[in-house]
This record gives sequence, C-alpha cells and structure tokens, in this order.
Amino acid sequence: MRRLVLLATLLAGCAHVPPGPPLRTVERVDIPRYMGRWFEIATIPMSFQKGCVGVTANYTLRPDGDVDVVNTCRKEKLDGPERSIEGKAWSVDPSNAKLEVQFFWPFHGAYWIIDLDPDYRWAVVGHPDRDYLWILSRSPQMDPATYDGILSRLRAQAYDTSRLVKTPQLPAKG
Repeated sequence: MRRLVLLATLLAGCAHVPPGPPLRTVERVDIPRYMGRWFEIATIPMSFQKGCVGVTANYTLRPDGDVDVVNTCRKEKLDGPERSIEGKAWSVDPSNAKLEVQFFWPFHGAYWIIDLDPDYRWAVVGHPDRDYLWILSRSPQMDPATYDGILSRLRAQAYDTSRLVKTPQLPAKG
C-alpha cells in the first residue's frame, strides 16, 4: 500500500499544469469563412515541424461538416523538397472555436482558435496547455503592428512569446 501511495504521489508530481488562467478562445468562428489557405507566420513548434519552412495549411469543408486539412512545408529551405500531410478536423463546441485535429488515427489534438481578425485575415491557434501555437495569415507576410498586437494579447493569455519562432515564407504568387 505504501508503494502505491508513493507511486501516486510521484505521478501526480509529473502532471502538467498549464501556466496562468484557463486559455480563452474567440467567441465564435464561422467555419465556412475560416476555410481556405493560411500561411504560418510564427509558431511554438511541435516536434513534427522540425525543419519546416514555407508552411501553409489548407482547410476545406466536407459535406458532413468536418474539415479536410492539408499542411504543407518545405524541408529546411524555401526551395527545399515539399512535404505535406493530410488530416481531418471537427468542432467540439457550439462556438466552433475549439476543434480537434487528427492526422494519424487514433491520435488527435486540440486546435483552439484564440484570436481572430474580424475579417478573417489572420488567426491565432493554440492549445489549452499552451504547449504549441500558430500565428496564421491569409498572406505570406504580416504587418509588424498587427504581429505586435497579437504578441501583446498572447502575453495577456500567459503565453511565453519568447518561444515563438518566425516561419520563413515564400513570396506571394502574383
């Protein structure tokens, strides 16, 4: 019994507690307006993104209301070989601001839209534990004032913005 209590205590000490208050999402997301191509401006990267530049995400609404996802990047440099992965996303709350994304069955992860331009020109996607983050834009570059405003709001949500890495992007095609 003593060993069981010790093991439970050790495991409880390993539990990850997110910093700060619970992460807030935007009030509502119009999923059809969210569809289309997004360019990754900056990220708190996940391990599978190692070496990715020129990252884009393409979202397409499916007949069943879920979303097809195609993430594409270039390996190591903007003229490097292209890699892509296909997945699926679905809303898990009535606001459509909290989604789950799955690239490999049975694994899926939280995709929370935590900041969104009223005209859907940019979006910020995070995780409730603040382990990862993506700043997305409809164009390959973002105005510095817009970017700085996003950083300020992220800090107010207890995100460690020093972990953000800007993503090199290909120029927009004319």
